[in-house]
Amino acid sequence: MQLDVIAVTVKGVMPTANGCAVFLGNETKTFVIYVDHSVGNAIQMTLDGVKKDRPLTHDLIGSIMLGLDTKLDHVVINDAQEGTYFARIILRMENELGKKIVEIDARPSDSIVLSLQQQRPLFVFREVFEKADDYTDILEQMRRQKSEEPGDDEA
Repeated sequence: MQLDVIAVTVKGVMPTANGCAVFLGNETKTFVIYVDHSVGNAIQMTLDGVKKDRPLTHDLIGSIMLGLDTKLDHVVINDAQEGTYFARIILRMENELGKKIVEIDARPSDSIVLSLQQQRPLFVFREVFEKADDYTDILEQMRRQKSEEPGDDEA
């Protein structure tokens, strides 16, 4: 992997008035990408290991890739413009005819779901990561508030 990317993980998903905030980062920094409710729910269900009765769109994509003997290599969040993030899905295909790498433009939200489902790495271009606001303290504050809510310690 090139030196101009940073590995990140999903650190949390929080509902908002207009969708969900997806917290991404590493041990030094956390940034936020806002996504619609449906994709936010898909990310959270994947993180929680929820089994669905019927395949969702991201499950369908995974099944198509399996049928075509195509593997998700990795995902890269490669740009941010005026608060909108952009991503690339890198697919690897290999068969008797040879190897092929395919790079597909995609929404980061969809890319995150696929990387989680396929258990593949998620990267961010260093420049994008460094320019993003740090939400580490806000995420920790939200986690503390959630753990202090009544009923969380009952079981």
